Amino acid sequence: MHDSQSHVRFSAKTHVGRVRKVNEDSILVLPDQQIWVVSDGMGGHEAGDFASRTVVDSIAMLPQGLSAVDKMRAVRQALQEAHRVIVAEAEARNSVIGATVVAFLLADGHFGALWAGDSRLYRFRDGQMDLLTNDHSLVGALVEAGQMTWDQAEHHPQSNAITRAVGVGDDLELDKIRGEVSPGDRFLLCSDGLNKYVSIAEMGQALRGVPIEMVADKMVQLALDRGGADNISVIVVDVI
Repeated sequence: MHDSQSHVRFSAKTHVGRVRKVNEDSILVLPDQQIWVVSDGMGGHEAGDFASRTVVDSIAMLPQGLSAVDKMRAVRQALQEAHRVIVAEAEARNSVIGATVVAFLLADGHFGALWAGDSRLYRFRDGQMDLLTNDHSLVGALVEAGQMTWDQAEHHPQSNAITRAVGVGDDLELDKIRGEVSPGDRFLLCSDGLNKYVSIAEMGQALRGVPIEMVADKMVQLALDRGGADNISVIVVDVI
């Protein structure tokens, strides 16, 4: 896909994976507004998918034409609203429902991201793959403390235990990152159904030289080839 206004191209794909019956992931692509979102729901059939859909729907309803500062603020407010909706639904069902989120925004030569949980944002620049977010998870805390690498964390028995999610707990605490973009930057958003199976180095290899039209399909296929037991969601955004 091509968005001529801002010289950005993207591809996106979500897949139920090899084992599950329901895709509890949701993705959102708003190229005109330069917003892309991945959300991974939890809570079982009709709960996890409800949660992730609530997250992306809240952002999909934002008005057009917001300034860079207003856009970031509006996405944050939308996620807070989604949090309230999911909390109310969880109370009504007397169960735990939630969703991770990573929201990626571009404006004025800069990127911004907001996230909660273990959905991730990476940047591929000059042949180097960097993880820009840090998982809000039990093993994420160990990585931050220098006790293991992100790739090692995937194999930890508690690798699925997240410590923050939209719809869980009283208050939603979102982390934020922003920075400048350079022509040639390739950004990757994904749910953990990708990084459980594909290391950071392997992602970099898979992103290198693959046309944007094919790259999301290729990343999903890589996870499926490794077993792909979880839902897999991938969005790749190229800054031209």
